[in-house]
Amino acid sequence: MIGRRELILSGTAALLAAALPHAALAKPPADDPANVVTGIYTRASQGKGDSGGNFVVGNKVARSKYLSKSLAALWARAEARTRKGEAGPIDFDPVTNSQDPDVKSFRVTVEKQEGDKTAIAVTIEGHQGPRPKPTDQTVRYHLVREEDQWKIDDIKGTADGTPWSVRSILAASLRN
Repeated sequence: MIGRRELILSGTAALLAAALPHAALAKPPADDPANVVTGIYTRASQGKGDSGGNFVVGNKVARSKYLSKSLAALWARAEARTRKGEAGPIDFDPVTNSQDPDVKSFRVTVEKQEGDKTAIAVTIEGHQGPRPKPTDQTVRYHLVREEDQWKIDDIKGTADGTPWSVRSILAASLRN
């Protein structure tokens, strides 16, 4: 006959055993850099995937939320030099690496993480199929940790196979 004590102990052991595998499969913390980038593309791909990443870089408030202080400041300086009625130095959507956003699905890969810096690659598949240059389908993010949050410090990609960097484009616009 099983006593009350044995019943409680075996029930507790069963609950712990059932919980352990789930603990190993728990989601990474919300402030994980891959989750930050995944959140961006989840939002960009909603609907027909044509909303793009304007919510990340479209205005000062968005940039202060997503970008590092140094990148946001660089963008503000470059934007201040733009004449009224003209497009700024970033005249495309760097999140989707396009003029016309098209995100059907995406794959996020952490390429390198060292302390407060990380590099993440995002491979985008559009509704229109693959791009002529396969490298144009991948956008790379360099993130830094600022005030306990991961912030984008640069976005890089290729256009028709030619490399670009948001930070480099903004810096070049200040030299002109």
